[in-house]
Amino acid sequence: MKSDIHPEYAETTISCACGSVVKTKSTVKSLKVEICSQCHPLFTGTQKIIDTEGRVERFKKRYQKTEAAEAKPAVKAKAKTKGTV
Repeated sequence: MKSDIHPEYAETTISCACGSVVKTKSTVKSLKVEICSQCHPLFTGTQKIIDTEGRVERFKKRYQKTEAAEAKPAVKAKAKTKGTV
């Protein structure tokens, strides 16, 4: 093996978004993760919406637009029928 080409293997701190901190060893000095074993739904048994990159919010905005679009023609159709009677 060549000498002086391998990265240093030292103690590392891994911090999760939920506040959990784990100390281990790695070549990276510190890591920040979004989900760990203490907050992941598979390990905790609780259902939780994990929103990555705002996908849930984008879906809700799109769904609200379609509901509004479907509601408007029904109102216009009722107004037209009342005027012709």
